[in-house]
Amino acid sequence: MPEFMTSLSLTESLGQLFGLVALAFCIAGFANKNDDRLMVLLISANVAFALMFAFFESWTAAALTVLVIVRIALARRYQGSWTIMLAMLGVNLLVAWATWKSATDVFPLAAATLGTVGMFMLRGIPLRIVLGLAAFCWMLNNIVIGSVGGILAEGMVLVTNIITIIRLYQLQKKYPDFRPGD
Repeated sequence: MPEFMTSLSLTESLGQLFGLVALAFCIAGFANKNDDRLMVLLISANVAFALMFAFFESWTAAALTVLVIVRIALARRYQGSWTIMLAMLGVNLLVAWATWKSATDVFPLAAATLGTVGMFMLRGIPLRIVLGLAAFCWMLNNIVIGSVGGILAEGMVLVTNIITIIRLYQLQKKYPDFRPGD
């Protein structure tokens, strides 16, 4: 590993660093049982991810991640709005088309699409399942670009998300009136 670290350029090193910063925010967010706090922490994580992608020159991922930040803010305010969700999906497609470099750019587009549908239309366990699928797509993109921090971040998102789904399921079983946004 030390040889790997010494062979990195400054921009690659910064990309790795921002991947690790995103990791910390993701763990805190997905370990949370409150949907509102999850959204706030995800905004912070996505600022770090956008910087990470920019340093790795993964422009479709960087641009879509900036849109993820906008989407989170809109989804918090307009939860359940088909109109805004469809508009956001259209903007995602337009941005992906404008920045597309290779076939692997399908991974950030799939992640952004899953995340958009999940955040506008779902809550609780279904939300976290869809966000887990989006995290898997982001992980595939991070493997392609070589972001160790990004791979670890999305891997931890998946694991933490599964644990939180189990916790939410247990709470709903014990307290049938429990809702994660409460």
